[in-house]
Amino acid sequence: MSERIEMSYSHLDVLQEISNIGLGNAATALAELLKKKVNIAVPHATFLEMEQVFPLVGGLEEVVACVNLSFDGDVAGTVMYIFAEKSVYKLVDMLLGQEIGTTGELNALGQSVIMEIGNILTGSFMNALGSMTGLTMQTSVPLFAFDMMGAILSASLVASGHWDEQVLLIETIFLQNNDQIKGHFFLLPETGALNRLFEALGIPA
Repeated sequence: MSERIEMSYSHLDVLQEISNIGLGNAATALAELLKKKVNIAVPHATFLEMEQVFPLVGGLEEVVACVNLSFDGDVAGTVMYIFAEKSVYKLVDMLLGQEIGTTGELNALGQSVIMEIGNILTGSFMNALGSMTGLTMQTSVPLFAFDMMGAILSASLVASGHWDEQVLLIETIFLQNNDQIKGHFFLLPETGALNRLFEALGIPA
């Protein structure tokens, strides 16, 4: 059973602000971890139909890296942070201080780097969301997958149970010198979760 609610510019503005706060905190945490400045931009936040998610990363058969976690409490859902395969390799090089193009496969070190980045990003977003709404949310241990997009989405949707038709997309870009690496942050809310979030923010749908 899914639920549709109408979104206004006010809803998206608030979500973009939460995203900026959360990912700004993540950038600070990454800088401390890596001992160098990391810039993360949030070009936009928007809501999509589930079927619109797939083309963003090249289709269901596209290999992607994904860090995902589930959360429950006052609201429940699943958070996924996804990078296309080529972007994963570039991100590993950027964060390890290597020349872009050095990494051609995801070894144990690369996987560890992406997992840690995903942990920091998802954790920072959830903390910002909780702080601004006052809602209590308990998160699961993040899981890492490097697989086809279709397989990852199927597993996440089955695990999350009932979800809304709309998926929150937050596009993120890592910036360093002239290099830009795009990632996609998805929030898959369980049915009714969006209404509760917006009510807590004072802008009910």
